[in-house]
Amino acid sequence: MTSSGAFVRKGFVDGAAAARGIEQLGDAGLPLTDVLAATADPDAALAALLRLVEALDADEEGAGRSMLAEVADDEGTAMRLCCVLGASAALAQHLVRHPGHWRELTDPTLGSTRPAAYAVREAMLRSVGADPAEAEPVAGVPDAEAVDALRVEYRRVLLRLAARDLAHHVGVDDAAAELSDLAGATLEAALAVARARVGEQAQAARLAVIAMGKCGGHELNYVSDVDVVFVHEAAGGAEEAVALRVATQLASHLMRVCSDPTREGSIWPVDANLRPEGSQGPLVRTLASHRGYYEKWAKTWEFQALLKARPVAGDAALGQAYVEMIEPMVWAAAERDGFVADVQAMRRRVVDHIPAQEAERQIKLGSGGLRDVEFAVQLLQLVHGRADASLREGATLSALARLTDGGYVGRDDGEKLHEAYTFLRTLEHRVQLHQLRRTHVLPEDEPSLRRLGRSLGLMSEPVAQLDRLWRHHRREVRRLHEKLFYRPLLGAVARLAGSEARLSLEAAEARLAALGYADPKAALRHLEALTSGVSRTSDIQRTLLPVLLEWFADAPDPDAGLFGFRRISESLGRSPWYLTMLRDEGEVAQRLAHVLGTSRYATDLLEREPQGVRMLGESLVPLSAEAALEEMRALVERADSAEAAVGAVRAVRRRELLRIATGELVAGTDVALVGQGLSRLTDATLQATLDIASEAVRRQRGLVAAPSTIAVIAMGRYGGFELSYGSDADVMFVHDPVEGADAQVASSYATAVVAELRRLLSLPASDPPLEVDPDLRPEGKNGPMVRTVSSYAAYYEKWSHVWEFQALLRADPVAGDAELRRRFTELIDPLRFPADGISEADVVEVRRIKARVDDERLPRGADRQTHLKLGRGGLADVEWTVQLLQMRHAGRVEGLRTPQTLPALEAAAQAGLVGDDDARTLAEAWRLVSRIRNAVTLVRGKPADQLPRDARERAAVAQILGYPQGASDQMVNDYLRTTRRAHAVVERVFWE
Repeated sequence: MTSSGAFVRKGFVDGAAAARGIEQLGDAGLPLTDVLAATADPDAALAALLRLVEALDADEEGAGRSMLAEVADDEGTAMRLCCVLGASAALAQHLVRHPGHWRELTDPTLGSTRPAAYAVREAMLRSVGADPAEAEPVAGVPDAEAVDALRVEYRRVLLRLAARDLAHHVGVDDAAAELSDLAGATLEAALAVARARVGEQAQAARLAVIAMGKCGGHELNYVSDVDVVFVHEAAGGAEEAVALRVATQLASHLMRVCSDPTREGSIWPVDANLRPEGSQGPLVRTLASHRGYYEKWAKTWEFQALLKARPVAGDAALGQAYVEMIEPMVWAAAERDGFVADVQAMRRRVVDHIPAQEAERQIKLGSGGLRDVEFAVQLLQLVHGRADASLREGATLSALARLTDGGYVGRDDGEKLHEAYTFLRTLEHRVQLHQLRRTHVLPEDEPSLRRLGRSLGLMSEPVAQLDRLWRHHRREVRRLHEKLFYRPLLGAVARLAGSEARLSLEAAEARLAALGYADPKAALRHLEALTSGVSRTSDIQRTLLPVLLEWFADAPDPDAGLFGFRRISESLGRSPWYLTMLRDEGEVAQRLAHVLGTSRYATDLLEREPQGVRMLGESLVPLSAEAALEEMRALVERADSAEAAVGAVRAVRRRELLRIATGELVAGTDVALVGQGLSRLTDATLQATLDIASEAVRRQRGLVAAPSTIAVIAMGRYGGFELSYGSDADVMFVHDPVEGADAQVASSYATAVVAELRRLLSLPASDPPLEVDPDLRPEGKNGPMVRTVSSYAAYYEKWSHVWEFQALLRADPVAGDAELRRRFTELIDPLRFPADGISEADVVEVRRIKARVDDERLPRGADRQTHLKLGRGGLADVEWTVQLLQMRHAGRVEGLRTPQTLPALEAAAQAGLVGDDDARTLAEAWRLVSRIRNAVTLVRGKPADQLPRDARERAAVAQILGYPQGASDQMVNDYLRTTRRAHAVVERVFWE
């Protein structure tokens, strides 16, 4: 007797149990030991073999021992039987239930001969008592008996296939094709049973069953839903209504015959949800009805699904007519509007439905999984199959081979992708085969992983080897997925190694158009400019561009992304750090691609300041005003003129605008932080420029010391720390003569300094202008540009109106003399925060002015529903509501004494002036509208107060806001719902 340790060394886990089991096999034990040890799970194989012996003996005494003797004497049969028992608990159970089926594995042709599809069809039809010649049921076979017989026959054929697959390594593509033939034959047999159930009326309808998905592509799994579409026509002069009813009954019965559980189990679900209108559409349609739907209503993904459509059962002529009808539509799908978006959306839906706990173990749907290969191959087929009929293959591996032969995929890449896909499909088959359950998730427990590894031939350290192969092939799929689309494009315009795929210019244009590039010819010119030549720069560009092209294609405006990259590369291409950073720091390259393909505003900044690319690898948190001012002053000290000094200040501002914009684009910087960052950057810019202007005027006038101190008062959104990218800097200027200075000299000096400040900031420069707008000063454009504190006090005491006090709510001294800023604040606080609040007459006046603003300031042709500033529930609605609360109650509620909207709103809620829910509604609307307003400027490169109508711009805005691709309608709906709710609050709080 062999020791238990020896069995463990051979591959058994429980050596003692193995020793006992082998001993129970008697004379057959020794010759079968090595065969059992070579299986996926030797322990399970041995236990199942012993159960099979018992089952045979139960049917006929001695039959089990006779089987063992025969198997021990036939190495081929022993290998097939033991491989099945060790890999599939479900088929082992089938053998125990139907022990006579072991003889199926004695067939010596199993290792060399694939069964003909017609032979499988005949066997399945006979199992239900149907005549294979006519596919009609034979009278007298009970329905339940036929359904059970169908299941038993299905498992019998499946047993033979599994033995061929496991013991003779027929290949995953051949195994999948056999499974698909078996599914088609099963559907034919199920239709025969359905006809028997319907009876004589079944003659009223011709019904064709069209396989879709993996079954249609001849690449079915061991366990999978079988996707079908049903097409029917009236037969024998039957009325259309009768034919429709009968065809529906036949299709319904067919689906139940396959999926209903019986004492022999079930086969698989038949899924008809790929039919027109999905589960909401009729189960069966005529050929004309299918044509009408596909011509008028079908989406791109439906044509992608039709790539694999194939008639498999029922009326063959009708099925062929269906395929011929849809074929031209399938191969024109890539020309449809929204083709790329639809394909991308379908892939995203697949990924979004992966449970988080399965994402890293999903063989089929996860990143680097089977679906990545299939989507890539299908997209290339749809793009190039229009002109190249050789690509019109249903099976993924066959199509991949044709794409490789045709030069659409590099030969090395095609071979590696074939290897990776074959491994993943084989792994999926082995996972499903164990229990014959529909699963695509790699198990986590070691026994299962050990069985899987050994089933793939990994006998030494199977778990570790399986893990290495799994990770390797997933990485390869991810890598090749990007190269499949983009690397061959370079071959059309640049030198590539001979093994790379080479597309014609026409094919490259077609691929770029299908990937979402609106101007493929221009895109090819950019690629040629970037990759031509033999320099190191061109070599690195050729390495970078495949992945960059993919990232550009994922962005809302791929053309802008590629063009922007070309211009920046032309500026920086000779800088040694630039391309090296993009090549070695993937996050920087991805950020750059996203920015260039999304934001014209940020792209313009990068083109003006190409060195800003470095920033994409740094922190994108906005600088404080103090930090920015310190850097500006250090640069100013080295300037030799006021113009040069302001140029240095504006360069810092330009760089920091880029930091804030890219932070919002790629890091999701909060809108309040963006407003604060822009406001503080403006503070620093104004302070530094005020210093420069003051020094320049002193020099011009030969002054030793300034005759007056000056301060800058921020107003409006600037004063509220709520600047957006396109906002002007609303300000007022205040000055105060120094002791002993002549009042007229001081006033002239202050006016000159303000004029110089505005001149310097308006000089042409390579950065977005900073428009200093002083029109909110007393008397507006007709008033003096700068006043003393006492002049402001006199004006406000005698002449000002309630709207000016409202404007002062956002007044915030931000630059200039600190003492003067304090004194100005002391002057205006009692005016804007009156102790007893404003009068009812003033409340009426505020409401009257708001009504005029709403009525008169909305631009002609603007849509009030989607106007961000003046629309219902927009910024003006929320801000006027908060400001009215401040004017009425800030005298007694200290928290309301702030220039910022959101803190004031929060204080109003805490004081009970507005309900918590209403405050949240207003805050949500203000934040969302402010985010959209910023996003519109980032996308268009210039400010706008209307939600974009252009589909591409709207998609870019949605993406900046964090919506997934294809969700711009959801963004609009969220905006409308949020602003509608806010407007309802405004109606209650502001107007009542």
